[in-house]
Amino acid sequence: MWCLELLLPVLLIIKDVSGQWNVWIPRDISAMTNSCVVIPCTFMYPSGILTNRGTHGIWYFGQPYPQLFPPVVIKTRTEIVHESYKGRTKLIGDLQQRNCTLLISNIGTEHSGRYYFRADLGGANIYTYPDFSELKVLDQPNIDIPEKIVADENLKLTCYAPDNCPETRPEIQWMHTDYLPETEYTAGYVEESNTAVLSSTLIFTPRPIHNGQLLGCRVYYPNTTLVYERLISLDVKYAPRSVWVNGSMEVMEGSSVTLNCEVDSNPPPRISWLFGDQELLWDTASNASLSLEDLTPSQEGFYTCVGDNGYGVMNTSMYLAVLYPPSEPVVNGSLTILEGSSISLQCSTQGNPAPTLTWLKDGELVGTITAEEVSVLELLELTPQGDGQYRCLAENEHGRASSSLNITVEYAPVLLDESKCTVVREGVQCVCMATGNPEPVIEFYLPDKNITINDTDGRYNYYTHTDGHTSTGMIKLREKGERLGNGAVNVHCSISNMYGSESFHLELQQEKKYMMAVIVGTIGGVAVIAFIIAAVRYVGHNNKKENGNPGRYLVSKLENPALYYSTVKKDKQCLRKKVVRHDDEHDNNNLPVADTIPVVTDTHSVYPVF
Repeated sequence: MWCLELLLPVLLIIKDVSGQWNVWIPRDISAMTNSCVVIPCTFMYPSGILTNRGTHGIWYFGQPYPQLFPPVVIKTRTEIVHESYKGRTKLIGDLQQRNCTLLISNIGTEHSGRYYFRADLGGANIYTYPDFSELKVLDQPNIDIPEKIVADENLKLTCYAPDNCPETRPEIQWMHTDYLPETEYTAGYVEESNTAVLSSTLIFTPRPIHNGQLLGCRVYYPNTTLVYERLISLDVKYAPRSVWVNGSMEVMEGSSVTLNCEVDSNPPPRISWLFGDQELLWDTASNASLSLEDLTPSQEGFYTCVGDNGYGVMNTSMYLAVLYPPSEPVVNGSLTILEGSSISLQCSTQGNPAPTLTWLKDGELVGTITAEEVSVLELLELTPQGDGQYRCLAENEHGRASSSLNITVEYAPVLLDESKCTVVREGVQCVCMATGNPEPVIEFYLPDKNITINDTDGRYNYYTHTDGHTSTGMIKLREKGERLGNGAVNVHCSISNMYGSESFHLELQQEKKYMMAVIVGTIGGVAVIAFIIAAVRYVGHNNKKENGNPGRYLVSKLENPALYYSTVKKDKQCLRKKVVRHDDEHDNNNLPVADTIPVVTDTHSVYPVF
């Protein structure tokens, strides 16, 4: 049985070296429950003591002082032992040979503790040695586990089983190793402090997936029912191997959102939520949630979760998009430019999704619709028609907004076609109309009289009116001396503003129509006279037929002038009505009603009446 045979002779050789009370026992020894254990023991005593009366010994449990009545494990003088040791103990050493080795069988965990030996050499030669052997009764084997188990680093686990029972020797077996990669096993036998320990070492390289998995060691004694097992859970340290966060998301402005982060690492990491370089939250845990309230567009961007547990660092980012309607567009200020100039109108806005930008002029579409945050409208060589309000409209699926500006185009005055002189009942009315920006100043000039008529002159009923960029001036000529012969007029209109001036002669646009009325009236008068002559001849001819004496009938008519005049007058009135009706139809097709000129016709002349 192992080392006792070698140990005892060595101890006996040195017995004479020391003539004092000494004992050699293992300080620590272990055994499995329900098995046995042998505690090696050698004692010494002074050489002058005679052992004629025999050598006896006593093993105490717990303490060495008899007066405190410690439990007696075994006593050679009597068979009186403590109840818990009855039938379990045996002194297998020869006390005569100073061997006090003790065997304890069928031990239990209650037998764990300190054991003291007391030598009884007869008479007063009784001595309790202060040294002790501490027995540890195990119900499962020991596994030597390193303080840290790190993933991807070589790991050695050793399982120990005490081999201090001479009756049988234990065997060791590893359990739940099927999932381990590339395992190696080595057996060992360790003798220390006069005890023996059997060992088995398992070697492998753990991975992060092995964290938390069970691994076991079984100790059993062949040909017995004694089996002991111990299971351990592998605590494999590893750097973060995954960082999970929400997927990128879109949320409306003003709403709230919670961002979640989970990190797979051991030990749990320090989790940080970052927005740009700003740390918003941190916690030491396997997961952390970041709550964002009342979101604004400024909070849109990448959010990063960082996990750091001392073994490594890992991070994952997600993009948070904040949706919102377009902001009020920023446009140029209102502008005043000269005709023919070119300008660029810029419109910029922000919105999510990106808004479309549309340019409108006075409510009508101009330019093109763009789907960008900046739109430029090029206005080249502007004309007066380019004057007006320009509005930039921004739209997306969440709303719309717009901003406006005014473009004022300044230009030299332009005479309008409505400028003319017209014959009216009171005389001749001259109107001058012009457009320009700034609005034109209108003056009239009568070259025949070398007179300039403007708003400072009260003559000729001068009147002026401005409507937007259009100015209207009007005068009335009442006296014949203010007109040329044959009803013509000589009036000039002058228009001017800061960009130019022009003068125009105003024609009497109604003269041709009046001459036509005179001609028609003259022709009508001649026709009436011809008709009267024909009528007189016709009447005379008929009377001649009826009376056979036409001369007498004509004389009778001439003798009665009143009757003759009445007849002629009636005929002339009938003819005049026909002529006037014809003239009215002609004038209604060519002249305004207000410009119709009444005509008086006799047998001598036709003329217009004012």
